[in-house]
Amino acid sequence: MNGRFLSLPSGMSGIDAVVADSAMTFCRHTHDQFGIGVILRGAQQSASGRGHVEAEAGDVITVNPGEVHDGKPLGEGGRAWRMIYLDPQIVWAAGLDLTDGKHRQLELTRPVARDHRLADEAAALFAAATAAPVKDAPLMVEERLFSLLMHLAEERPAQTLPDDRLRCALQRLQEDPAQPVTLQDLADLTGLSRFQVLRAFLKMTGLPPHAYQRQCRLHLARRLLRQRKPLAEAALEAGFADQSHMNRLFVKTYGMTPGAYAAAVR
Repeated sequence: MNGRFLSLPSGMSGIDAVVADSAMTFCRHTHDQFGIGVILRGAQQSASGRGHVEAEAGDVITVNPGEVHDGKPLGEGGRAWRMIYLDPQIVWAAGLDLTDGKHRQLELTRPVARDHRLADEAAALFAAATAAPVKDAPLMVEERLFSLLMHLAEERPAQTLPDDRLRCALQRLQEDPAQPVTLQDLADLTGLSRFQVLRAFLKMTGLPPHAYQRQCRLHLARRLLRQRKPLAEAALEAGFADQSHMNRLFVKTYGMTPGAYAAAVR
């Protein structure tokens, strides 16, 4: 993939920006951030939390943290897009203001939006977040983010799990993804059978436990790389067999090598 992460203004931690032009087909994966972007050229089809969707040039595309999705180009020549990824805390803090201080989550309910106004707002957010560092950059980003979320996000009650006993299994993989675990371990942890654990994971996350753990490991690797960990150390600390293993999954999921990501966010 011909893509690169762009440097953000100083003081804007928790925000990543990517510009990409690719014919790559991405496997099913998740992000630990909210993603908001625009298709610049070409078209793609993808799975989403709302089912199968297609997006073409000019469309706004979004993804929620933990939402399983993929991506495949439509037609010849691939597609180009740009995305802003925001740590959940940034969106949730904005949501407190949008909901008058009520502790409700915000959800991006339209994986594809064919709306020129939204596309312009998404472009303005991207431009503000990737502008050369200036004193007023945080204010500009906040203004653009609020404007976009007011039209794009919807309130929803706090999420409830299909079975609260699964919560400890999810937390176990999120908090320590590097530690090896078996389906029986998760069954013992939750008091469920192995079959019930597998079924609950698929219902809750859209992924079986091993794939969910792999996504947690990738998320941890990204955090470690942002902390300037050497590639080999990040791979082992995140639970991968070695650096090559991390590289293969990183490229398959994000379309770029861990080294390219690390160089861009430093």
